[in-house]
Amino acid sequence: MAPFMMKDPETGEWSGYCIDLINEIRAILNFEYEIHEAPDGQFGAMAPDGTWNGMIKELQSKRADIGLGSLSVMAERENVVDFTVPYYDLVGITILMQKPKIPTSLFKFLTVLENEVWLCILGSYFFTSLLMWLFDRWSPYSYQNNKEKYIDSEEKRIFDLKECLWFCITSITPQGGGEAPKNLSGRLVAATWWLFGFIIIASYTANLAAFLTVSRLDTPVESLEDLSKQYKIQYAPNFPSEAYTYFERMAAIEERFYEIWKDMSLNDSLSDIERAKLAVWDYPVSDRYTKMFQAMKESHFPSSPEEALKRVRGELANYSASEFAFIGDATIIKYLEMTNCDLMVVGDEFSRKPYAIAVQQGSPLKDQLNNALLQLLNKRKLEHLKNKWWNNNPLKRVCKKEDDQSDGISIQNIGGVFIVILVGIILACGTLAFEYYWYRYRPIAMAQQTRQTEKFASREVKPIRFQLKPAKGAFNNAEFRSRF
Repeated sequence: MAPFMMKDPETGEWSGYCIDLINEIRAILNFEYEIHEAPDGQFGAMAPDGTWNGMIKELQSKRADIGLGSLSVMAERENVVDFTVPYYDLVGITILMQKPKIPTSLFKFLTVLENEVWLCILGSYFFTSLLMWLFDRWSPYSYQNNKEKYIDSEEKRIFDLKECLWFCITSITPQGGGEAPKNLSGRLVAATWWLFGFIIIASYTANLAAFLTVSRLDTPVESLEDLSKQYKIQYAPNFPSEAYTYFERMAAIEERFYEIWKDMSLNDSLSDIERAKLAVWDYPVSDRYTKMFQAMKESHFPSSPEEALKRVRGELANYSASEFAFIGDATIIKYLEMTNCDLMVVGDEFSRKPYAIAVQQGSPLKDQLNNALLQLLNKRKLEHLKNKWWNNNPLKRVCKKEDDQSDGISIQNIGGVFIVILVGIILACGTLAFEYYWYRYRPIAMAQQTRQTEKFASREVKPIRFQLKPAKGAFNNAEFRSRF
């Protein structure tokens, strides 16, 4: 899985750092080689009875002349085989985890304050505006009630309800609220609102920065010590592996130390003074690895790096309920991180050991390989190979840059501000259209309505003319005249 030795399953050809290395050595020493894979696929671990497996067993039984791969130099291995000078830097054990999926929201800036706080701020805004309007309306010292006193004043502002709403909303912005009320009671309300707005804006700004920073840095595990102190995330190396051997031995050493301390503290031959010096409330030696190894047993050891990778991603149904951290060889884990964008390396390397080529014990190949490796080192060939298979590896993935503290806030978290601006522009455009209609077409409509009313009135109300004439012979009667 690491770029040191890779086999194409279709063609059966080997490639990787070690293949290029052996070819460079072959060009110097002029020899031919044949690749033979260890039957069990292991590098070599010693069993409790002292027997070996993997490549070390192949070298020990003289079925192979050279052991090549990401083989670490260990003291027990040097007892049965010989190692050349290291061809690779110190490599240790590290932790592989799945990258946390940080939830993003376009309106994340609104979640800094709770909904109740936003509602209280909105209620305070309307209440203050209404109060300022009432004070300006009823105060005898306001401008609208005492225009003669402020007739020479350059700034004249009547604080009706619309002006009060605009004054309060602009007072909490860098633009400012403009001319303040003339009356003292109104100015006290304005000053109180200014103080309220200053505290709210300062609190919001500080909490917004802290809120976004904490959300980006919210990583539950950052080191092996953090992993040992928590119980939510399961962790284990694959079995068998060098990482498994490391934790097994560290736990065994701690257990051995505990037995020695117990025997020493319970020794009957000690005097009272010596026994008093050993009387402590806590165990003086750490038992961290003992607890970690027990936790690994409970979470079960993966049988291969492939199975561990599936558990890290939660693809195994039996282990999908909890998160999993894979502890293994740093080269394998860094290669997995390099070729996958959903994985990350956690913490620093520990238990670091160099990689070297193994040969049979007492083999003359050791000196020849040492000379070839030193020549390659002087020619910077080893550095070139490292750069080829790590920095310029064709399988290396170019992943999307994470939203961390140095890169600032991403558009996924602050994009809601631009949506607010867009909504404001749309509302402003709609208001402009309404204002244009009201100014341009409303007078015309009113005029037309007035003409129609007048026309209707002219049709309904007509002048009535009366022509009155005396009846014929009405005043010619002699009798009528004699009466007057």
